[in-house]
Amino acid sequence: MCGGVLKGLSGVISSPGYPQEYSNNADCSWTIHVSNTSVVSLVFIDFQLENNEGCNFDFVALFDGPTVTHRHLGNYCGADRPPNIVTTSNQLLVVFKSDFNIGGRGFKAHYYSECQQGLSAVSGNFTSPHFPSIYPNNINCHWSITLAAGYRIKLFFPVMDLEDRDRLSEECDYDSVSVYDGASQTDALLGRWCGREQPSSLISKGNKLLVVLNTDRNEAHRGFAASYLGVPVNVSCTRSEFTILIPQQSLPQLDRENIYLGNPSCTAQLTATSYKILAQFVNCGTASQQKHRNITMLVNKLYIDFSDGKQQNIQEYKVQCDALRKIASVSIVSAEERRQEKKTQQIDNDAGGHVGEHRAEPHDLSDIVFISICVLAVILMVIAIVWLVLL
Repeated sequence: MCGGVLKGLSGVISSPGYPQEYSNNADCSWTIHVSNTSVVSLVFIDFQLENNEGCNFDFVALFDGPTVTHRHLGNYCGADRPPNIVTTSNQLLVVFKSDFNIGGRGFKAHYYSECQQGLSAVSGNFTSPHFPSIYPNNINCHWSITLAAGYRIKLFFPVMDLEDRDRLSEECDYDSVSVYDGASQTDALLGRWCGREQPSSLISKGNKLLVVLNTDRNEAHRGFAASYLGVPVNVSCTRSEFTILIPQQSLPQLDRENIYLGNPSCTAQLTATSYKILAQFVNCGTASQQKHRNITMLVNKLYIDFSDGKQQNIQEYKVQCDALRKIASVSIVSAEERRQEKKTQQIDNDAGGHVGEHRAEPHDLSDIVFISICVLAVILMVIAIVWLVLL
């Protein structure tokens, strides 16, 4: 087929008659049009045209837009494959022309959509293209999450269904989802997954995350579903209190009463630049929680109420303090974690009531040990006295 308008997320372009020699005096134009939030990538798999300096006889011309008036990306001829092309818009024009003599095998190229979506809300969801239906082949999609300063990002993958790993290399060589701790693929890689692997939740070090989906030209599956939540990060503690600072730019137009620790009586105060909570451990419902290696953590919940009157939306954050080392941490509580927490609490309440009816309070073992030592000492003293009398 010589030319046309192509609107799929991916596809193939080839010269007339490929892989046989193309005809003379060909004049073909393909306009590739993808979704408004995407750009176009073009990769040449095979390329052999008449070679001449300047590429004026037989050539492929590429334009960064739908017409020849848009930015000219280059003319290509000979046997060297053109470089991979990525447009700056959602359209690409491919023009192929041949003169009246000397031909070649022609060319074959794959085009695919570079799905690009920017996310800036405090929480959100996104999925692979066409989810839960089969995703397209030959796509490269980017989801860039950027929140205001003072936030970290917690990312979940409730569903993951991609092509399996390569059996030989045991790597995700075919289709994969990659997550980078920043705005680009040069930042630290947090992980790469494929198949039906279920990644654990991820937390960024800063206020940006990049999610990349790559698929090849063969097998395809349902794809993935992802959710993310913003986490305020400025939490510190001493041996007696929590200090929580949230930049105002992180929570624009939110009343301070909507931010509280433990219960609504412990609301944030408003400073020049931040919402601030300064809370003694004895206040606001802070509880101690025994950890491994005899480390006791002070634990509470930070609530941020985004409800708009029509729909309730309260985000919960677990804040912890190792008071001995004065180290604080914060993690967002997902909906699934809240359900599991309520379930565990209900089980504990039921078990506590049942045990209270049938079991007595346990004794303090330290008293028993002390009494035993005293009895043993008396016995040894009696034996010593008897032995002295007999002598």
